[in-house]
Amino acid sequence: MNIDSRKLLFIQEFLRLNNEDIIIGLEKTMKQLKIKQYEKIIKPISLDQFNEEINQAIEDSRNDKVIKATELRKKWN
Repeated sequence: MNIDSRKLLFIQEFLRLNNEDIIIGLEKTMKQLKIKQYEKIIKPISLDQFNEEINQAIEDSRNDKVIKATELRKKWN
């Protein structure tokens, strides 16, 4: 059975539900699984790395190594 068939069967079964506790449980489960999938793709940086990037941005700003937002808009329009 392919994914589209499985989704249709799941939707049909879901629409037959009359128990709010089951629906709440499914919502929580789906949210948790989506978070896990997202976390596999996006890895948070460490606090040290974050601070290092902030310091680099400050240094770049002091040395005029930045592009103003208005200049970026001109480039992309």
